[in-house]
Amino acid sequence: MRSLIIHNLGSGFGSAEIFEFERELIGMGDECVMRSLSRKTPAADLLTDAEEFDLVVVSGGDGTVTNALYALRNRDVMTCVFPSGTANLLFANLGNAPEPAAIANACRKHMTRELDLGEICWTDGEGNEQRKGFGIMSGIGFDAQLMQSASVNKQTLGEAAYFAAVLDNLKPTVSTFTITVDGKTYERKGISCIVANTAMMQGDINIIPGCTMDDGMLDVMVLATTDAVHLLIPIIAGIFDPMGQVIGRPRIEHFKGSSIRVESSVPLPIQTDGDPVGDVVSSYEATCLPASNLIVVDNHSPYAR
Repeated sequence: MRSLIIHNLGSGFGSAEIFEFERELIGMGDECVMRSLSRKTPAADLLTDAEEFDLVVVSGGDGTVTNALYALRNRDVMTCVFPSGTANLLFANLGNAPEPAAIANACRKHMTRELDLGEICWTDGEGNEQRKGFGIMSGIGFDAQLMQSASVNKQTLGEAAYFAAVLDNLKPTVSTFTITVDGKTYERKGISCIVANTAMMQGDINIIPGCTMDDGMLDVMVLATTDAVHLLIPIIAGIFDPMGQVIGRPRIEHFKGSSIRVESSVPLPIQTDGDPVGDVVSSYEATCLPASNLIVVDNHSPYAR
């Protein structure tokens, strides 16, 4: 087997588990190429020859992984997601066993599933169209403010940086969102409007029940509150009802569709898969890219055949 590993040396706390995975993956006669990713090197630049390999492994955080998956969309390349970031939520949503040996075993057995990706498009401050892929969630408002605040402390505090960011942003901007989902329009007031390809967060809590990566749809989520403290209500609901089948998700309203447009009454910051973009926008569009990537899953995954 000929494998290519794309590894972000700056992700997370610099875990060396990717090298343990490499030892488990390689057998007699195999070849493995490792390419390191830097902030100045787009993942797409390291994946131009991806079809020449039997397997591509993407090692990094959610932003690194999604950028690579977007570059590999519709290219029929067997791709393994390896968790080397801070939160690794996309890997958690896949549900694979986290041990390097288990991940390597699934790769060698070619255990895969075609999964969806999201695509978000907006206009930046200079009037240029920007377009990015996302595997988990993207959107505007309070979530983007939190990501922006947390970004400076992620390397030192890890996931705790997100909790610290909440304390710094207790009074978020409230907006009126005009949301068009597959041609039908809704108007809602809140602090964030987020599109999700999958929605399980830390603690195995599904923020949007029934949101999966294999249904050919995106879910739009509105945080319908005016105060960050009110978000404790859906968090507590998630602790007692992780799947959201009994209590539901108070203060959160959601819609499902394949093509979405969101307009905000006030300009808000935007984020993609936990990475603050730096732009402040008044609207964006999002589309589902169904079955766009061939992803390695194991028998622990809910996506296993």
